[in-house]
Amino acid sequence: MTSPLAQSITFSRSGKVAPNAFLKSAMTERLCTFSKEDLNERGKPTTEYDHLYKVWGEGEIGTIILGNIPIDRTALEAAGNAIIDRRSSWDPVEAFKPVVAASKAHGSLVIGQLTHGGRQCPFDVNDHPVSSGDVRCPDMMGMHFGQPRPATLEEIDELVEAWAYGAEVLYKAGADGAQAHAAHGYLLSQFLSARVNTRTDDYGGSLDNRRRLVFRVIEAIKKRVPKDFIIGIKMNSADFSEGGLTPDEAKTVAVLLEEAGVDLIELSGGTYESMSFEHKKESTKKREGYFVEFSEAIKSALKGTARVCVTGGFRSKEAMEGALLSGATDMVGLARPLCGEPYLCRDLLSGKVNAAKENKVPAAVQTGTAIAQLSAIAHNKPIPDLSDESQTNDLVAAITGKKDESKPVDGHEDRSYVSTEKQE
Repeated sequence: MTSPLAQSITFSRSGKVAPNAFLKSAMTERLCTFSKEDLNERGKPTTEYDHLYKVWGEGEIGTIILGNIPIDRTALEAAGNAIIDRRSSWDPVEAFKPVVAASKAHGSLVIGQLTHGGRQCPFDVNDHPVSSGDVRCPDMMGMHFGQPRPATLEEIDELVEAWAYGAEVLYKAGADGAQAHAAHGYLLSQFLSARVNTRTDDYGGSLDNRRRLVFRVIEAIKKRVPKDFIIGIKMNSADFSEGGLTPDEAKTVAVLLEEAGVDLIELSGGTYESMSFEHKKESTKKREGYFVEFSEAIKSALKGTARVCVTGGFRSKEAMEGALLSGATDMVGLARPLCGEPYLCRDLLSGKVNAAKENKVPAAVQTGTAIAQLSAIAHNKPIPDLSDESQTNDLVAAITGKKDESKPVDGHEDRSYVSTEKQE
């Protein structure tokens, strides 16, 4: 019997067809240019960035999500992000064409994830970030965050246009779609969360108000791109923090997003505060997917015009196929496993392997080790094998205990020890 992972996925609104059910979720690559002083020198794609996606493009991944890509060069998730900001002096369309072409070369659909760090922007990038309110993100994992201020109404209007511009750039660069990042505590997630969103105007209070910015962004993107361009969103199935977005609120938002014409809803969960990629009951451990149970409830409320993807926790072919066959999801999202095994999807489809390699790295530093693996792929060097205990110990020691000994790699600062956006 043909594996459900090998079945093509048709996106209803756009009509685009992915060759299989795998989705490479957006991650922080940190391979693009960065300057502390010169904002124009931030976020330009590099040959290393292009090469990383060339390799993933060879891996028979049905849908590849580029990212995350900030739409504001002062609101990065981390130094080294690729950026699309209309204020930059360089042409983003021409800059992103090579990475899009490399990703699409073997038949994958390519979608760019557009994001904004909000209050989760590191202090050394922006010490006074914009957010939905004035609730500061607590310091954690060696990161320090500045005191945020609520975005003004004028700034909100500018943000809507920035997201729409980013989608138009991706379209002109040859991408198949754009995904708004409304998960993991980033700016759109900050607006959705009653815990963080302390506003008293039309963007705060009720869920209808808190979701307003998200839906303005979706409508603005629709006006800037043709109908055959995929419009997607990544959102939390829940924030897993007191006062944050609840599962019922997530379901309500997902239903309305489908009605608004969103093609793809990728479900994850948690924020920096909740660390919910470690949210695992015994039943969850067996099914692997961290958010499958939440996805079942959300997907059952949809009409079926939006494709649902669950990202986080999948490691074995059996669990992936089980999630698809149960109807809990239409697609399987992978991130961290593709850092160490960029051809994992191809190998699972061919039967060469039945699961990703074991990751023996402590959870607290897995983002750092994943970034180190991405750097190795990008620079065409051997990928650290995190199932090998000796390699794992050496890499963890380098990340946690030898920060000052980091050396530039082919002209790019080694930022692999900085843990911010989590790889699922």
